[in-house]
Amino acid sequence: MAAQVGPLPQLKLATGPAPMTAEQRYWRTFKNQLLMPSPTSYPVTHISCGSGDTFAVTTGTRVQIYSTRTRKLLKTITRFGDVARSGDIRRDGKVLVAGDDTGKMQVFDVNSRAILRTWAQHKQPVWTTKFSPTDPTALLSASDDKTVRLWDLPSSDPVTTFAGHADYVRCASFLPAAIGSRMIVSGSYDATVKLWDPRTGSSAAVMTFKHAAPIEDVLPLPSGTTVLAAADHCVSVLDLVAARPLHMINNHQKTVTSLSLASNGRRVVTGGLEGHVKVFETTGWNVVNSVKYPSPILAVKVIPSANSGGGAESAARDDDGELSLDRHLAVGMQSGVLSLRTRLTGPEAHREKEREREMAALVAGSYDGLEAKKAKRKRRAAAQHRLDLVGEGADVVIAHEGGRTGGGSRKKERPWQADLRHARYGAALDQVVDRAAKDYAPLNALGLLLALRHRGAVRDALEHRDEQTVLPVLKWVCAYVCDPRYVSVCVEVGLHLLDLYAEYADASAELADGFKTLHRRVRTEVDRAQVASQTGGMLDSLILGCV
Repeated sequence: MAAQVGPLPQLKLATGPAPMTAEQRYWRTFKNQLLMPSPTSYPVTHISCGSGDTFAVTTGTRVQIYSTRTRKLLKTITRFGDVARSGDIRRDGKVLVAGDDTGKMQVFDVNSRAILRTWAQHKQPVWTTKFSPTDPTALLSASDDKTVRLWDLPSSDPVTTFAGHADYVRCASFLPAAIGSRMIVSGSYDATVKLWDPRTGSSAAVMTFKHAAPIEDVLPLPSGTTVLAAADHCVSVLDLVAARPLHMINNHQKTVTSLSLASNGRRVVTGGLEGHVKVFETTGWNVVNSVKYPSPILAVKVIPSANSGGGAESAARDDDGELSLDRHLAVGMQSGVLSLRTRLTGPEAHREKEREREMAALVAGSYDGLEAKKAKRKRRAAAQHRLDLVGEGADVVIAHEGGRTGGGSRKKERPWQADLRHARYGAALDQVVDRAAKDYAPLNALGLLLALRHRGAVRDALEHRDEQTVLPVLKWVCAYVCDPRYVSVCVEVGLHLLDLYAEYADASAELADGFKTLHRRVRTEVDRAQVASQTGGMLDSLILGCV
């Protein structure tokens, strides 16, 4: 019994480099950008958030509190004698602490904006104030008076004063609870990062890392054994256990001013004065995404979703199925503008995609076709629903697979495939190179030509043609001769066309133009190959010289 004749298998071309990585797709979901200019001419210098549904933005002589759900301004605290610094919300969202350029530290009730506590022990501007992530009554401060102080909210005096820096202290942070709830890491303009432990009873640092430039920001990683420090255009990765630097990140061109964690600590976000926000993975410290802003960046913060305060169970899942808490990407700029990009998830993302699709169809003039496709999908879903209801109550339900009721579910053969099977090679070639055909696809032409090559029938398909049947084949060759995936077949077909029909070019202007186009495209591709070869040789010489 003869074997059943089947259509040619569908070709799959080799895939090139992905135009967009999964990380880039993820960070591009932060859309719906909202630009909020400062009510004053001051820059946005600090952004902080607790685990509640609010985040604080420090700009000029005020601290503004926004909702993470609606992105609307809820309250403004303006009770400062000078420029405010580092407004930080406690993790419960009820209390806020901030310093100012007079040296004062003030603690506010967020709801009533009343001042709960004022400290004036610092005699220079207080640049950093921060609550402990584990102890709700513990907080720290870092000042231009070269000290770092640890405070207890009920007390009027600092618990411990650390004096070891030789210049302004502009950044400090608590280490995670796994290491010590009150251990502090600080960075100073004396180009050092120091680790402080109040349990020693001494005001001296327990560890010091020397850098080549002033320290702008420090960021402990969730493990508690690694700290990032931004100095000039570099970010150093410091190992506290081995007391040595692990890696140096130098992807910025200007000073890095702000550091933030993202994706449950799996990513680090940096902002620099050149206006770039870069995202790094924390394994090899490679850049996975970058965004350009129109002004120098002074503060960057990835704000988690409001419902993620209870733990990872309430987090949204990203495209790879991993838990993700990221909701907003907040960026404060020198121009006084706060940029807020929001990541849409679930139904919000679906509605946004539908709106974008409708807008694109409206601009392209194909909105009626989009509506027709929607209606067709609805009718198909309704028909499938009715079909599913037919089998209810039966002992056995035979699934409907859409095949023919006769002998099997053989795929329908296309006309050009039937012509190929019956050795009508010219007719088959005419169909697959016709760009006006409704089902035209370049892969069909490539598949047919490869099948003809396998049968040794390429020349047979090109012989005995007139001007009107040669031109579509010649135009197809001109269109794809520069594509490396088609080039071998196009070269073979082009040589046959030149051998068979070049002598008739003088009698036909269109045929002559087609051969000239083919010559021009081949010459351009040859020139490109020569330039690429020369460039490769120069790069090899440079690499050998460096070695």
